[in-house]
Amino acid sequence: MQTIYKNGKKLRYGYTTGSCAAAAAQAATLLLITGECPEKITLHTPKGIDLALTPENAKIEDNIASCAIRKDSGDDPDITNGIRIFAYVKKTNDNIIKIDGGYGVGRVTKAGLANPIGSAAINPKPLKQIKNAVKLAMQKVNYTGGLSIIICAENGEEIAKQTYNQHLGIVNGISILGTSGIVEPMSEQALMDTTHLELNSLYAQGQKIAFLCPGNYGADFAKNKLGLELDKSVKCSNFIGDAIDYANYIGFKKILLVGHAGKLVKIAAGVMNTHSSVADARQEIFTSHAALLGASHNILEGLMNAVTIDECLEILKSTDLLNSTLKSIGKSIEKRLNMRVYNKIQIEYIMFTNQFGILSKSDGALQLCKELKNEK
Repeated sequence: MQTIYKNGKKLRYGYTTGSCAAAAAQAATLLLITGECPEKITLHTPKGIDLALTPENAKIEDNIASCAIRKDSGDDPDITNGIRIFAYVKKTNDNIIKIDGGYGVGRVTKAGLANPIGSAAINPKPLKQIKNAVKLAMQKVNYTGGLSIIICAENGEEIAKQTYNQHLGIVNGISILGTSGIVEPMSEQALMDTTHLELNSLYAQGQKIAFLCPGNYGADFAKNKLGLELDKSVKCSNFIGDAIDYANYIGFKKILLVGHAGKLVKIAAGVMNTHSSVADARQEIFTSHAALLGASHNILEGLMNAVTIDECLEILKSTDLLNSTLKSIGKSIEKRLNMRVYNKIQIEYIMFTNQFGILSKSDGALQLCKELKNEK
């Protein structure tokens, strides 16, 4: 597995439950059709890293082939590290690849998530990764029929009790996750040190604006919707407050923060480390601001029970309070950001969701975007 260096330490990448499911499904497909399970599965991940994974527990019973891949989270092991993700594959009479979840994989019970109510908690990108891996196996052995694939997670129901799944409306198991297919080492100190190094580098190169994006969503939005160059940006992960403090400390006089509302809305409550294990006040923020503007009890109850930001926005969209609530939240975000820099430097922000686009922005944000584009 590949490694990276952070803070002078050699750290090893891992791979996601989505990659485990894809490799297990590919191995089980080959076993089903050829009668033999490969010793290794080569899986190309969306990150561009190829994995060589070893199938375990390969067997065929009642015309169903099954294989498992053991999860390896690298040098930042999460709660699913070491568990086995199983795939059970059987032939069907149609030409369709059907993928569902079995034991240990959660079920969606609330609206607002990436998957519809009643479906398995296999996120869209891992689902695509599984399907692509299976199609590759089918092509290798010239199989053109249909397949039914069930993804399962060892001890998933017990592990899920230690996650936020129940709060999100996912019951009886874990989620199959992974945007890139790869787990990157997420040591907090290493992340903050890396952010500092990147800010130091940009400042030394003469860049005048510290351009911060908490994550991939913010970076993608900045590039695709705002036309900003990502080589001028620094990913600060959940450590927004630390990144702002350091940018201010080393001498930046202007800061631009672009991020998804899932993280940035927390700033309205003064939350500057936006990891869900530290603080998750998203619903409370929408509810309190809507309450101050006179929202009905039913609307406030809906906001408190919402699972995602987009669900909060849909609820407010049904009233005449959407714009005024976002404006109120935006003022709080602006106030908290300026407090963080002691009102001594310019700090602007843009908050968005993929569904609704820009929700809120400070008055000087777009002008700062123009200035950033003009910087050499």
